[in-house]
Amino acid sequence: MDRITSMRVFAQAATGGSLSAAARHLGMSPAMAAKHVNALEARLGVKLFHRTTRRLSLTEAGSQYLEACQRILPEIDEAEATAASQRVMATGLLRMNVPLSFGARFVAPLIPAFARRYPEVKVELGLSDAQLDLLDGGWDLAIRIGHLADSPLHARKLGDSAMRVCAAPAYLDRRGVPRRVAELVQHNCLSYTLSAMQDGKHWRFGLRGDIRVAVSGDLVANNGDALLAAALGGQGILYQPDFIVGAAIESGALVELELDKPPADLGGIHLLYPPERRPPAKVRVMIDYLAETLA
Repeated sequence: MDRITSMRVFAQAATGGSLSAAARHLGMSPAMAAKHVNALEARLGVKLFHRTTRRLSLTEAGSQYLEACQRILPEIDEAEATAASQRVMATGLLRMNVPLSFGARFVAPLIPAFARRYPEVKVELGLSDAQLDLLDGGWDLAIRIGHLADSPLHARKLGDSAMRVCAAPAYLDRRGVPRRVAELVQHNCLSYTLSAMQDGKHWRFGLRGDIRVAVSGDLVANNGDALLAAALGGQGILYQPDFIVGAAIESGALVELELDKPPADLGGIHLLYPPERRPPAKVRVMIDYLAETLA
């Protein structure tokens, strides 16, 4: 029998004077209430009640145990209420892990409005392009960009971001404009080391990423903004998501290349969170907020 429930049955029976009254109060049958008290007495090895046909009276051990129950049970109720409130009210520390460039550009600017909407939530924003383990790292929430690997984590898709191939006008004036993916081998290609689509020696094209193209270049980096800076300086050709290069292409600082094969499908932008049946309120409100503001 559940020990806490047995303690509640005992305390209610002691104050109400009968097991039937305790059973009615706790929503169980008198027989079940009697089983709880019997199990409690068996566990403790003492009698808690003197039983008569009319009422119950406490033994000396029962009186001492009742004092302990009246002290312990309210503390348990308070602890449960405190824990449960985090599922109802958005409060506490929210640790969120986000890719560096995406987080700095799109998530960090949203945090002030979130803080005004949910003043009881404190946000720790971890910016890293490394694929950190969400559960081992103690993160409540993460944003991942690309195709998701199988995992127990829950996911919610925020949207898509197309891959784009581009370069600065100065570079194209100097080296020429490639028209086919096979021509990229003749160019200085700036590669992102944390992507399955590019490893410094090959770039993948085609919607399924099944076309491998040989490339080479004098710069590889584990951050998209570092590569963007190099491309803006005319160093080479860039193959990055729209959220990295879109603004530069729209301004004319970079020129998008029209090649004979389409860029690979990036796989989308996703929110990941631990596989709880119902996440705490702080996690739920952040998920809804980011889905609303990034849509």
